[in-house]
Amino acid sequence: MSTNSPESVASVRRQFGAVAAAYATSAVHASGPDLKALVEAAGLTGREQVLDLGCGAGHTALNLAPGAAHVTAVDVTPEMLDTAAGLAEQRGITNITFRLADVSELPFEDRTFDIVASRFSAHHYADPARALAEAARVLRPGGRFLLVDTIAPEDPALDTFYNATELLRDGSHVRNWRISEWRGMFTAAGFTTEVLLEFPIDLGGDSWVQRSQTPPAMVDAIKALFAGATLAARAAFALREGEQWGWRIPAMLLRAAPHHE
Repeated sequence: MSTNSPESVASVRRQFGAVAAAYATSAVHASGPDLKALVEAAGLTGREQVLDLGCGAGHTALNLAPGAAHVTAVDVTPEMLDTAAGLAEQRGITNITFRLADVSELPFEDRTFDIVASRFSAHHYADPARALAEAARVLRPGGRFLLVDTIAPEDPALDTFYNATELLRDGSHVRNWRISEWRGMFTAAGFTTEVLLEFPIDLGGDSWVQRSQTPPAMVDAIKALFAGATLAARAAFALREGEQWGWRIPAMLLRAAPHHE
């Protein structure tokens, strides 16, 4: 996971340092239709230099590595990098370098990479516009940025409900952005965009909060939000209460191409 202010970096490290192992086995992060779609969208030929932003437990990097010349995976949480490196070693994947780095201050030269990917980390970026500018800087002409992330509905009330719930669950959460907001940020950073896939993620409540070690008081607050949700929110997120509580959240895969002079 990655972000940019010292306070945000500290928050992310507190949140994810203690739970890195849980993300190694999380089904949402280790699999899902978006992971295969992201690899296909990369169109790798074996010659590409790939950068994975906010790599977490390394699932994206591990899936891109077999088709690439080399993958560089960065994260601000050392424990996540250790977990990712351990998975790479278990699988015998040697063409990945794991580095402690922030997405808003990438330690790479201009036009270094053919593909930049970010999967389920961008909602932790304190300054996503700066992260996109950095991605544009390190991409070569003809390169691509592939973004997978959870997204907020365009409706303001549903957006508020969604982000409030996410923040209760994880204090390092910054924002699930709307597709329209992502398009605007990418355009401002000099990219053209195409949404390749929109898909739902069904989450069982207990495993969802256990993975992030959400304090019991915050879990109670989430359940109270669910109990008081509007009919529109219940329908939009397929809210479930009781013993099998949980919800369904929206996500997308977006491909962006930078304009280079």
